[in-house]
Amino acid sequence: MKVNWNYIKAFALLALVIFLYSFSSRRNAVRKVEEVKIQFTNGENLYVTENAVNKLLIVNTDTTANQSKEIIDLNKLESVLDTHEMIKNADVYLTVDKKLIATITQRKPLARVYGKESFYIDASGKKMPLSKVYSARVPLVTGVNDKDLPQVYPLIHKIENDKFLKEHITTITKDKAGNYMLGLRVLDFEVLLGDTNKLENKFKNFKAFYKKAMKDKKLDVYKTVSLQFDNQVVCTTK
Repeated sequence: MKVNWNYIKAFALLALVIFLYSFSSRRNAVRKVEEVKIQFTNGENLYVTENAVNKLLIVNTDTTANQSKEIIDLNKLESVLDTHEMIKNADVYLTVDKKLIATITQRKPLARVYGKESFYIDASGKKMPLSKVYSARVPLVTGVNDKDLPQVYPLIHKIENDKFLKEHITTITKDKAGNYMLGLRVLDFEVLLGDTNKLENKFKNFKAFYKKAMKDKKLDVYKTVSLQFDNQVVCTTK
């Protein structure tokens, strides 16, 4: 019977590859983590500090330098970080050079509510606590509470994503009748918005009014500018 050495060589090579892979995986699993590194997306760590993230990692998994990679639960670490009130998303992974990397994306506040309870409204329209380490420069909202978030969020989202509105609007006030008033950064008149319906049309009218009044050099003569009526801007003078 003729021996097929090609099959034997192929089988031996496969066995060697499996052995080396198993040995490498086992050896890599028991290697020690030499460094824990925190990274913030966009380079921003405004609302949660690197120290705070480090504490969460250490308290929940005893993840310190020289910790065995084999016993680190990366999914658990991510879940713990994701539950932090200032963190939007966390990605935790191990590198081949024995580093544990935690990449943190923070929540972004769009407005600050001031009242019996003060808090931020974040980019997802959710309630966000104030930070102890940083105060965001965002429009100040009064007369609302967390139940009003579905109503007021489209307004602050519109302001955040419009260069002109973001530059000019600094305050948002809701009165007892449910109407909204906007305060401006420089100009000494109040914008009566009404409800938060038809925002696109209302702000289109406001921009047209602003452009015309600025051209006529009359921006400083108005006391109020009302956008509550369809296709028109109603003004009162001082």
